[in-house]
Amino acid sequence: MRFIFLQAYMKQFWSILVIILFFLFQVNAQGVQIALVKYKGGGDWYANPTSLPNLVRFCNKNTGTNIDQDIATVDIGSPEIFNYPFIHLTGHGNIIFSPAEAENLRNYLLAGGFLHISDNYGLDPYIRREMAKVFPGMEFTELPYTHPIYHQTYDFPDGLPKIHEHDNKDPRGFGIIYENKLVCFYDYECDLGDGWESPEVHGDSEEKRLEALKMGANIIQYVFQQ
Repeated sequence: MRFIFLQAYMKQFWSILVIILFFLFQVNAQGVQIALVKYKGGGDWYANPTSLPNLVRFCNKNTGTNIDQDIATVDIGSPEIFNYPFIHLTGHGNIIFSPAEAENLRNYLLAGGFLHISDNYGLDPYIRREMAKVFPGMEFTELPYTHPIYHQTYDFPDGLPKIHEHDNKDPRGFGIIYENKLVCFYDYECDLGDGWESPEVHGDSEEKRLEALKMGANIIQYVFQQ
């Protein structure tokens, strides 16, 4: 019985410790590192390899950030997730969170972390199912165009820009709001991640790439100012 109690105590201790370290890390947004989320299920979590490095360079050059240009990769269930105030998840296919991974992501978001999800086409039904494990009983809420995430350094009065056509639907920005705080932003039918890629990858116009990068910079700025 004493051993079981000690195990429970140590688990709680380490959970509190990583949260404390996370908040200490949040205090200094300069020189911070962001991460790409690795997940199970068969989906290509590694899609768009040039997108985050390009976004970081754009932010550092145009919005005064000092983000590490070395993008980390972190497993969704790893305690190392608490090292990064901003994590990015993308892909085209299936995604599966185990109960432990869903709990880890929930704890991360409640501790002040932020998840950006970019549907690279085909992710939608899977990410909705899995995020319901993270926040049972909660659903994505479409953010109004007046939300501050659309009005940081760059103004997007009509919400998300349309980067790739996919199903020819309007781009939509969804969020998960916990206790009046946006902890997750999900761009759907928009594909910001593709827009951040290097120009030769998709052949997007410079205008489209710039729209995507500006919106990405807004997301980063919104997260770091909370």
